[in-house]
Amino acid sequence: MFEPLSPIVWRDGQVEIIDQTRLPLELVLIKLRTVEEVWEAIKTLKVRGAPAIGIAAALGLYLAIKDSQAADKKGFQTELSRAADYLASSRPTAVNLCWALQQVQQAVGLAATDDVSSLKEVVLSAALELRAGDEKMCRDIGCQGAPLLQDLEAVLTHCNAGTLATARYGTALAPIYHLAARGKLLKVFVDETRPLLQGARLTAWELQQAGIPVTLITDSMAATVMARGWVQAVIVGADRIAANGDTANKIGTYGLAILAREHGLPFYVAAPSSTFDLSIATGEQIPIEERAAAEVSCFGGQPVAPQGVNIFNPAFDVTPHRYITAIITEKGVIRPPFEANLPVIMGK
Repeated sequence: MFEPLSPIVWRDGQVEIIDQTRLPLELVLIKLRTVEEVWEAIKTLKVRGAPAIGIAAALGLYLAIKDSQAADKKGFQTELSRAADYLASSRPTAVNLCWALQQVQQAVGLAATDDVSSLKEVVLSAALELRAGDEKMCRDIGCQGAPLLQDLEAVLTHCNAGTLATARYGTALAPIYHLAARGKLLKVFVDETRPLLQGARLTAWELQQAGIPVTLITDSMAATVMARGWVQAVIVGADRIAANGDTANKIGTYGLAILAREHGLPFYVAAPSSTFDLSIATGEQIPIEERAAAEVSCFGGQPVAPQGVNIFNPAFDVTPHRYITAIITEKGVIRPPFEANLPVIMGK
């Protein structure tokens, strides 16, 4: 069975992650021992991808309260809530982050014990269950999405929605890994994904490690690749999906969806159910993180733009649901109309 690596594990009382800022030049494992280190790792993209940062944050909660001296359950929950608010401030767009923190807090609230030592174990157990659940969800996304891609020769993807963004297997890459495990190797074209090059540094690296044929292109080459008929579909991940199917994903995704429509290609979004935010009606309500200007004005640490020039650097954009052919989840494939069909699948 094909088994891609796992980018985040709990080992010896610490959160061990692959430092994704060091890829692809070197594979470096770092150990996070405090909640502050987890916050910094999420903020600086050492760990990234909506599911992965949710798992990291959940484990970070345990690091925050493992030495708690709270006198009772109420005091413990107050400390836990404070730590959750702190971790949630690291990145605002990915709904999985807040979702994971809420899941752990709910587990503590429902625990039939007031013993603080036992409640600490509830926090760790809930976080580890989230990690195991995410790995299973990604496997299931692969199973659900594979039939959509199995007769194709090549697909295009953007940013990194592979194993590095999850507990394992990924979301957009999960169907590709699923098919590879069964002897079907799809060719994958990967956008470099400016300005932080997650496609070049991460997706191209992990696909190459897995032995899957991969071709790296700049973001501006996607239209040419489509026009030449070199890909038959686009598949991407998601950081938050609204009730109507509008999807927030890495900046540049919206443009790809428009290009796919122009060239008659299906545009697939792959995401676990934890990525859906049914509390918001449309993508207009999704908060979009804006990052440092230096990410755009510099390349490899060297300035490439005039000093003092105005810079706009949103980390994500929102693809309107009308451009999305289907959303692949662990529970099934959702097709338009999303407002009607999404609750049916999510209710399974």
